[in-house]
Amino acid sequence: MVIRNTVSALGAAIALSVALPANADSNLTPVTVGHLVALDMAPLFVGVESGCFEQQGLAVDTRFFANPGDNNAALAGGSLDFNINPFTLPFFAASSGVPVRVVAAAGGWGVMEVIAQSELDLNSMEDLKAHVESGGKKLKIAVLQGDTLELIMTTELKRVGLSADDVEFIYFDDLLAMVQAFRSGVDILSHIKPYTSEMIEQGRATMLTNNAKAWADKAPNTVVSALQSTLDERPEVVESLLKGMLCAADIINNDVDKALTLLQGGNYYRVPDAVLKQAFTSAPEPISFTPDIESIQYVVDEMTKMGYIGGDIAAVDIFRTDMIESLEQ
Repeated sequence: MVIRNTVSALGAAIALSVALPANADSNLTPVTVGHLVALDMAPLFVGVESGCFEQQGLAVDTRFFANPGDNNAALAGGSLDFNINPFTLPFFAASSGVPVRVVAAAGGWGVMEVIAQSELDLNSMEDLKAHVESGGKKLKIAVLQGDTLELIMTTELKRVGLSADDVEFIYFDDLLAMVQAFRSGVDILSHIKPYTSEMIEQGRATMLTNNAKAWADKAPNTVVSALQSTLDERPEVVESLLKGMLCAADIINNDVDKALTLLQGGNYYRVPDAVLKQAFTSAPEPISFTPDIESIQYVVDEMTKMGYIGGDIAAVDIFRTDMIESLEQ
């Protein structure tokens, strides 16, 4: 998803921040969590609406950011206890000397999707290859420049024996503009659930691939991060947050209709329930939180080669997933 400091108008239009209730139990530990909006943030939202965090002794205040860079800066500056951001953002923080540590994936797999206009009758990257080899028109693909949404395409084109020269990349730095371009006729779009799900559910799009197919079943979109000082000084708060998210994931995985009802309480996504249900049920794996770190390293290495990420910081330098691995056993 997004790696640069650009404002996403899509996020601003479709998400609401949920403030800590005025009557929150004073015996609960207050925790602030910054977030964007994507399907894999559902465990955070369901955790708030269901009481899962309160059961772990936390009063979670969720704070919406339209800009992932601002979300990163708020965590680095200490105004957040945790944030949920694209997995590339902690690398930028670490390269600037900020001790951001990733404690888990945010929850949900296959969240980034590549979709095509349904009239093209393409249902896989192999279909796209056949289209190119048949001499069909050169298809235009909307991607977010300098981003994992671009890298999905370069990775998957290479896998089927194509290159960027076989298509035409249309570069954007705004998620909403990408969606509008697809609705206006751009052939292919690389974007995120549930907004890709909405177009599939409406019958106007088909899915070609996703980040699970491109990299690994458990390649994340976003991750949960904290400062090293939080891990050192408040490990019990980290554990409580993760337990609350596991509680929320159990609801989504086992009673999706209940989860949909809970999400209505915060109006988080502003898409129909049928769209959200399709987004959840089409996931390649049930929601869990231990990411495939090898796939993350592959993406970071590729983005470094493309000049989008600098430095030589490795995933193992900033990922601290021992706690979530233990909790998920």
